[in-house]
Amino acid sequence: MRTETPTILFSEMTPPATLKDRFNRWYDEHHIPVRMKASGFLSAQRYRMNDQDNYLAVYEMTGPDVLKSEEYQKIKSQPSAETSEMLNAVSGFTRYLGNQISQRANDSSFIDAPVLYPVFFEVPKDRCEEFDAWNEEDHLPLLMEDKRWLGVRRFDIYDGEPNRFTRLALHYLSDRSALESDARKRARATPWRDRLAAEPWFKGHYLVFDRLGNRFRGENG
Repeated sequence: MRTETPTILFSEMTPPATLKDRFNRWYDEHHIPVRMKASGFLSAQRYRMNDQDNYLAVYEMTGPDVLKSEEYQKIKSQPSAETSEMLNAVSGFTRYLGNQISQRANDSSFIDAPVLYPVFFEVPKDRCEEFDAWNEEDHLPLLMEDKRWLGVRRFDIYDGEPNRFTRLALHYLSDRSALESDARKRARATPWRDRLAAEPWFKGHYLVFDRLGNRFRGENG
């Protein structure tokens, strides 16, 4: 069962063009399935960045201790020969771990939305309280007025590379056109957002991915 603090692993990789087909078979048939057998892994969903060969996997876990378990450490420290080959060949690697701090939805099955819109920020510790309040009281309510905005989950990033992000919002959209909506325009033009945007740290990192295949389910979730 989920704990009160769901945790995700957000991981991107870009394979060489010559290995793309092998990379996708390996990811679907080995890399994710091995992890889905480990205790604490609930599910995983793969994504692709538009027409580029940048791939994302978002793993759902019961909590932050899952990756510290002896079971997972054995998986990580004893990779197959193909896993070692693939991990040595990829570029564009990212790996962020986050604990969920909020969730809201227009649709109960939002987590399987066709479009994922991740937004990262590196928020100073002394500005997190206001940043979170702005999101929950001002920004997200306006975005969610558009029903194409199926759901939003926000995370406290406690570990990751290559950047030092501290906040991640995963926006689940029914269609990319939601990014051009009147609701988003209003959400990005409020006095509260303008005040925060004037601060030097307020620089978001915005990505858009399309869902790739079906969700993988953990055996022990």
